Amino acid sequence: MGSDREDVLKTIAEMLAAGLETEVEPFPETDKEFGDILIKLRQLGPDDLEGKLVIGGFVDHPYGPEQQRCMECMYFLVHRKWCDLPELAVPVEPEWWCRLWRI
Repeated sequence: MGSDREDVLKTIAEMLAAGLETEVEPFPETDKEFGDILIKLRQLGPDDLEGKLVIGGFVDHPYGPEQQRCMECMYFLVHRKWCDLPELAVPVEPEWWCRLWRI
């Protein structure tokens, strides 16, 4: 199972490094805006990795004036390098970011 996760992490890294354009803006300022993004993610197929990355607004570097990263997000599981937001549920690197970032 660890190998599958590593393969997916590598695939995501390659997609982001290749310039996949994702929806980093608008950042959800309210619970309703956050919920609207979750609704879009729930409409995706379970294996739609690219869709999750695009709608989630993933980038492979810290983002914004505060240089936010997955590492500081409440959904990040440090020892698994995993985003535990059910609508995403993907492996991530600590220095990445997505617009569903929360503390």
